[in-house]
Amino acid sequence: MHGIIYVVLIFLAFITFYPFWNSLVISFNNGSDTALGGVTFWPRSFTLENYNIVFKEDNIFRAYMITILRTILGTALSMFFTSLFAYGLSKKGIVFKKFYMIICIVTMYFTGGLIPYFILIYQMHLYNTFTFLLIHGMVNVFNMIIFRTFFAELPDGLEESARIDGSSNFGVFFKIVLPISGPVMATLGLFTAVGLWNDWFTPAIFISDQNLIPLQTLLVQIINAGATASLMSNLNSYAQSLVQNTVTVKALQMATMMIATLPILMIYPFLQKFFVKGALVGSLKE
Repeated sequence: MHGIIYVVLIFLAFITFYPFWNSLVISFNNGSDTALGGVTFWPRSFTLENYNIVFKEDNIFRAYMITILRTILGTALSMFFTSLFAYGLSKKGIVFKKFYMIICIVTMYFTGGLIPYFILIYQMHLYNTFTFLLIHGMVNVFNMIIFRTFFAELPDGLEESARIDGSSNFGVFFKIVLPISGPVMATLGLFTAVGLWNDWFTPAIFISDQNLIPLQTLLVQIINAGATASLMSNLNSYAQSLVQNTVTVKALQMATMMIATLPILMIYPFLQKFFVKGALVGSLKE
């Protein structure tokens, strides 16, 4: 019985990991050779030219920097305002506390719709701006609920001792609450960062300036057949010479996809220890 379970798990692990591995292999393989087929488990004609084009192209490098800035700043803003909001709702005796929670929960299931939201963003002069990429989804209700549950379970003595020492509400929050919220902060921060890193749809709707689109949106454009032709025609002379000899559209797609995927995957091992603990402490109530 155990043998069957192991075989099934190995099979599931293989079919899950192989597409990623095959894409990685193709990204390191000569594009012309890849077009012949048969590249499966390792590069048949190893080359770094696919990545040379990606890193030397201004459009791709700029989109990469936009993605990094959006992920770092957006995650920091989201963690700050979401935790601050949750801390306020975790306090006992807040007037209309249940009413505020009902309003927040309603937003998890119902939205105003894409068109009204687009009109609102446009009228607020946030359309086609980097500011919009930062503030979109800055307060996450699901994360707020986990934060609020965690804060509500903290011993009252922690805050009372801080107030005796003369700390204000903000002082208690920054000096006492946040320092002991590491696990839940790390867990929700990672989930937020992954969401921002992988988000391509929002910029595709609200950003039309090619200088402001993140890498994931650019990757979708590269995968799109029409945009690919435009991108390949706009490559610099160095890249065009490589395209004529060693690089193909598919090889460029795979290299861009690897660059867009690997950084966020490398963060997981460092924060893995916080996953279970951080999710549980903010979701269970004794």
